[in-house]
Amino acid sequence: MSGSVHSGQASAELSALEAYAERAGAALACAYSSSDEFDAALIAARRAAGVYGPRRHRRQMLTTAAAILAAVVVIAFVTGRSLL
Repeated sequence: MSGSVHSGQASAELSALEAYAERAGAALACAYSSSDEFDAALIAARRAAGVYGPRRHRRQMLTTAAAILAAVVVIAFVTGRSLL
């Protein structure tokens, strides 16, 4: 009799443990189905935050414009011509 009580209790505990594990797995489940989907969402969030924004392009454009202007001034100085 004591053997059947223990096996019934063990079965109930096992069922409870499985239920807890299933709920824990659902709580830890990832919202993304693949790493590619996660990466795409991460990049979209960073773009929305301005991480990949136009600042880099603006800075590069200003640097290029400054270099061209400096080259024009040097050429004008070397040739002796007035810029105006």
